[in-house]
Amino acid sequence: MFTTLRNAWKIPELRKKLLFTLMILLIFRVGSAVPVPYVNVEALSNYFRYNLSNTVLGLYNAMSGSAFSQATLFALGIQPYINASIIIELLTIAWPKLERMAKEEGEEGKRKLNRITRYTTIGLGLVLGAAYYMMLSNYQLLATTGFLPAVVVVLSFTAGASLVMWLGEQITEFGIGNGISIILFAGIVSRVPSTIGTMVSSLKSGAIQWWTCILLVIGSLLLIAFIVFITNSERRIPVQYAKRVVGRKVYGGQNTHLPIKVNMSGVLPIIFAQSIASLPATACAFFGGTNGWWYTHVFSNTSTVYAVCYFILIILFSYFYASVQYNPVEIANNLKKNGGFIPGFRPGRPTAEPIAKTINKIVLFGALFLSVVALLPIIIGNVVGVSGLAIGGTSVIIVVGVAIETVAAIEAQMLMRHYKGFLE
Repeated sequence: MFTTLRNAWKIPELRKKLLFTLMILLIFRVGSAVPVPYVNVEALSNYFRYNLSNTVLGLYNAMSGSAFSQATLFALGIQPYINASIIIELLTIAWPKLERMAKEEGEEGKRKLNRITRYTTIGLGLVLGAAYYMMLSNYQLLATTGFLPAVVVVLSFTAGASLVMWLGEQITEFGIGNGISIILFAGIVSRVPSTIGTMVSSLKSGAIQWWTCILLVIGSLLLIAFIVFITNSERRIPVQYAKRVVGRKVYGGQNTHLPIKVNMSGVLPIIFAQSIASLPATACAFFGGTNGWWYTHVFSNTSTVYAVCYFILIILFSYFYASVQYNPVEIANNLKKNGGFIPGFRPGRPTAEPIAKTINKIVLFGALFLSVVALLPIIIGNVVGVSGLAIGGTSVIIVVGVAIETVAAIEAQMLMRHYKGFLE
């Protein structure tokens, strides 16, 4: 990874993209440190540390780089945009008008869907901002109450969510990698120094034993290695191209393969599943109901019911994204147009059947991989009695997945520029 970054830095165009991405991330971190008016930040931080750190709000706080627990301008982070994307993509399948817009109208249809997603993000920002204000009011964490403070706080949170959405889009268009993933990566990584400091303090005070700390570090390293191995794994379907005579030249006749990633959906199923599974707990936290039996045994991110729902949603979103990314009939038709076929199957629609079966098997394995990695920290945390592992496990998956995807995007751009320079 470091070699790739060093080589990319030597290319002027990629260096500009990297600097632009770093500048956007700097703006994101600055906005994550600007507090919203009328909020008692010190009281909120203390209450969050002792009462909400191991809830779903703790995950939001981790993804926003501690901005959520400090009620800063970017407290809502990228979550409204992620939720808006989920809603629009689901509606694209269920609503024929949006489906036609996505498939038949080309780039213009995509621009319309992006515009609808932006408006939905602003609407969700207003809703979440109002809910956050109600939470602050219920917990008596506001320095001043009234109509004007409510309007200022809600609009500040909404404006912050809209600005984060815009920053992510700028990274996607002018920077390196996917903007949403990069901002999530930056928010999570920014908490690493404070997490290490908390672990050292707990070790000195005797809150945790040294052997527990060593096991957690070793387990994290093994988890990272496992995630990297599965992420880079792929299933290769053999493809053979028939010989074609064009003029006096013969084209085709070579054997190649169709690569299908084992974890083809990346970290998105976990992010989306987390957003949906945490909705009840989020509502309870916003309205001040985090001490009841239902919250502890059903809605909390350490409960068995939550783990089961989380598991099912990861499976569903994995299949959903696989269906969006891979269309077996379209792949088979493209192979047929280029004179390719899978040995043992006729070109065209008969080729789509083995491709569909292979994709379904791989998606199931990839979904089970994501589920196990996401749920294992929750199980270990309940057994060992260490809080925060549920949040840490999800964060590790996101960080490793985003790092691999970003490095792959840099390598792809380097390869493209290498061939471009060679042809010129």
